[in-house]
Amino acid sequence: MQNEIRTLENEWIPLPDGRKLAARVWLPALPGAAPAILEYLPYRKRDGTAARDETTHRVFAAHGYACVRVDIAGTGDSQGRFDDEYSEQELCDGEEVLKWIAGQDWCDGHVGMIGISWGGFNGLQLAYRRPPELKAVVTMASTADRYADDIHYMGGCLLSDNANWAAQMFAYLSRPADPDLRPDWRDDWIARMELLPDLAADWLAHPTRDEFWKHGSVCEDWSRIEVPVLAITGWADAYVNTPLTLVENLTSPTKALIGPWEHRYPHISKIEAADAHSEIIGWFDRWLKGELNGAETLPALRTFVQEHDNPSGKNKPRRGRWVSEESWPSNTIQERIYFLGDGALCPAAKAGEVDIANPASVGSASGYFCPGMRIDNELPGDQVEDDRHSTCFDISLDAPLEIVGRPRLKLAFRVDQPVAQVVARLCDVAPDGVSQRITYRPFNLTHHKSHETPDALVPGERYEVEFELNACAHRLRAGHRLRLALSTSYWPIVWPSPKPVTITLDCAGSQLTLPQRRVAGEPEPANPGPPDKFPTLAADVLRDPSSTSRHGTDDEGRTTLDAFDDFGTSRDPYHGLISGSHVATHYSIHPDDPASAKMVADWRFEFRRDHWQVRIDTHSRMSCDETHFYLHRSLRATEGPDETEVLSKEWSRTIPRGLL
Repeated sequence: MQNEIRTLENEWIPLPDGRKLAARVWLPALPGAAPAILEYLPYRKRDGTAARDETTHRVFAAHGYACVRVDIAGTGDSQGRFDDEYSEQELCDGEEVLKWIAGQDWCDGHVGMIGISWGGFNGLQLAYRRPPELKAVVTMASTADRYADDIHYMGGCLLSDNANWAAQMFAYLSRPADPDLRPDWRDDWIARMELLPDLAADWLAHPTRDEFWKHGSVCEDWSRIEVPVLAITGWADAYVNTPLTLVENLTSPTKALIGPWEHRYPHISKIEAADAHSEIIGWFDRWLKGELNGAETLPALRTFVQEHDNPSGKNKPRRGRWVSEESWPSNTIQERIYFLGDGALCPAAKAGEVDIANPASVGSASGYFCPGMRIDNELPGDQVEDDRHSTCFDISLDAPLEIVGRPRLKLAFRVDQPVAQVVARLCDVAPDGVSQRITYRPFNLTHHKSHETPDALVPGERYEVEFELNACAHRLRAGHRLRLALSTSYWPIVWPSPKPVTITLDCAGSQLTLPQRRVAGEPEPANPGPPDKFPTLAADVLRDPSSTSRHGTDDEGRTTLDAFDDFGTSRDPYHGLISGSHVATHYSIHPDDPASAKMVADWRFEFRRDHWQVRIDTHSRMSCDETHFYLHRSLRATEGPDETEVLSKEWSRTIPRGLL
């Protein structure tokens, strides 16, 4: 397949203000104009996504597409300065990129966009802006609502990955352009590091759903997206809600595909690889080439319904089956309501009160917020220990129960603190007691009226709140128990509220509503199946990747989670750049003191060629007390084999907690 296409290793895309963005281009072997596929990212085409790009764009080019992989301004080899994710600059530049692609002699004027996570986000966001060149989108693991369903906040609660992701971007953005492409690389590198944005602080400065988050949230006006959209995600991913949201709300041709995958393209999933290529090519063949291949007649939703399979943190195939829904919402989904009783899910309301109060360390079996970002040891394990410290409501099932969609929880409650959060988990408990998480969702109870204008809670006053849990597709077998587990913390996924809290539930006013799926004798839909053989990057591996993860308790009684991911070192076969990286992360919290929460991330990147060598070490830390968050970060960059210091710098910020 490699000999069937042509590759342009670097092309410069001019912008109106004089900046240039760097692009790698894969062209079909046959001469003439072809439709194009754009992937637009800050992750460095030269090394960061090079291995993955080999498995995607080379395949698409062999099927007759001109594929373009562009570095966002201030990242990789592109000129300019990076300002923020999904910024107005990024999206305006993206419109210019689409215009440039459509105007090339190798493009027929029809452009599609593809991407997972960042590229999935900006594909939707650019579709929202309606550039005439953009004709179709494939969005994977993305969001339609940047406040509700991204890596910063969930249910009005602060996610610890707000700091962790900022630490990763801090390290990513410190990397230099390739000297082979940028003679000004050194001056540009120093300027990049001197002007690094303080992303964690910027995001913390917007704890409610304000205009900052509404920018780039396509849910603000569904009608603006007019191009066909194929939305893909995996149930092990953090981004599970968007495909169902899109098929429910968009009026353009929209289809959802949800498998068992983590935060990776399905064909390279470590859980269970699947044929994403055929799905993507089929979508673009229909909407960019005009082939009448039936893409528009696909079911609205094809999804893998999971079952209990003895969960562990390791990547492994999932037990379950594929199903489809011709439309969404579907008339095969009916509401099934349970009321909360004394330790039970009940068919009718029961009077009584139940307290929710637990150690701040609940969540040790939660896994990581976004599995697929690490090498392994990421997934939620047996929930039994977290269940033991939570307030649980169970029901034994004498018949199978299938849930597809977003469960909904209504709570009537009092609290003893002005700031409190509740975390709801649904679990499938096997007869042997092993508890598998089906879905979860935190909610900041000060947001009981809205995410725009929260209010401090009045201790002792009665409140009501109703919120959806994250989407899921799960079948519980007869003889299993469905469990609703409620807690006031879920560390390290959710940053805890400032003080220990007791929530008192009014059981008669609290209920769980399940989206129960009822279908009999259905045929299995056309699911993706295993991937065909695809090209991989023939890199020279100089250091193998490795991963460790360890839970413990320190001398002061804090529970700890320490992880180390060595992403290895390799030499690119096309241009010879050697790159390597690793990261160590640390989470700790005292069970009796939620204000003791702390997150630390230390990254290292190294790059070299025969006569060139640089290294960047970054340190990021977030801690808190009852009234403030404390952010600290530092960077040290060196050059040459003797590691001559180029720059050493530290930054610190203190930010009021408000109602977090």
